Amino acid sequence: MRRLALGLLLASTFAHAAPFTPKSDAEVVERLPAASDPALRTVESLRRQLAARPDDATLRLDIAQRYFDLAMAQGDPRYVGYASAALAPLEKTSANQPRYWLLRGLLQQYSHDFDGALASLDKASTLDPAAPDPVSWRAAIRMVQARYAEAAAECDKLAAVATPLFAQGCAAYVQASTGRLEEAYEALLKTPAAGATPELRLWQSTRLAEMAVRLQRWDEAERHYRTALDQRITDQFLLASYADFLLLRGRPAEVLKALEGWERSDVLLLRLAMAGRAAGDPRATEWTGQLKARFQAAEQRGERLHEQEAARWALDLEGDARRALALARSNYEKQKEPRDAEILMRAALAAKEPAAAKPAVQWLRSNRYQDKALEQLAAQLGGDK
Repeated sequence: MRRLALGLLLASTFAHAAPFTPKSDAEVVERLPAASDPALRTVESLRRQLAARPDDATLRLDIAQRYFDLAMAQGDPRYVGYASAALAPLEKTSANQPRYWLLRGLLQQYSHDFDGALASLDKASTLDPAAPDPVSWRAAIRMVQARYAEAAAECDKLAAVATPLFAQGCAAYVQASTGRLEEAYEALLKTPAAGATPELRLWQSTRLAEMAVRLQRWDEAERHYRTALDQRITDQFLLASYADFLLLRGRPAEVLKALEGWERSDVLLLRLAMAGRAAGDPRATEWTGQLKARFQAAEQRGERLHEQEAARWALDLEGDARRALALARSNYEKQKEPRDAEILMRAALAAKEPAAAKPAVQWLRSNRYQDKALEQLAAQLGGDK
């Protein structure tokens, strides 16, 4: 079972890497994980089986799911391409397969086709009403769109088909975004995790950590992050969230250690570059240059899947407030999560265009979202007037 809203759409922000030419034959371009990653070895084995059985629909679905999971865990968009290629031949033969519609929906949401994704997920639920995954993904998409009443309705549905922790986590996610932060935190904290999978424990601990940060309970946040990391599951969202916490607390050296070897992920490379600059690490210049090349290549291809991270790069590493604002405004048209609102408000302040952040300030006020940092930004923008 996928983890509800645990960076479900974060993968949407991963930009494809720009072409790179090594300076010599001895230069290491990338360290591929195939030799040491059991998940990748498994999917490669399945691909070899598919070559002998190309009409095996179940095998294709397995491969697509595993590739999508790898993309979510590692932040490499190539895996989404592989998943799409595995799934494509089933379009005309799997109309009555709920798993096909679920995976189709996951790939659509990755590309920000939220309407298409919701339609596919609805189809999956129609074919298999007892399946929790389509419901949880619809809730996650509604959260990204800031359509909280609709997300809450999905959580209510989830209560009938999922474990108590999974359903309570969904409800707490909505409550924490609509003026009931402390209540949501305490409820999720008290929800028993006995029998939960490591993935679900990771999700619970990460969400608790983020809520504790907003409540400025720093020691509790640290403890929850450590519990999540102790699950020993590769999860890019957790690493990005933990890195942001460490940067907030002025601990960039720990970010460099936690994210060592993660340069292939644009989301984590951004945190590495920010931590490197804060720590005076000479690699920061190289990392910032890599991000610039990747974001420029994505822009040339007309891609809009990476704009939140690109806006942070432009503002925090390039010092280009106007470019950051343009990226943040474009991003906010599609995604309205707290981090989308934050970068829009920060960029508007830096560019001295407070009116540009009005949608984010309105979101903060109308939904009673509780976060002291965002409230301070809104006040500086004149959001209290």
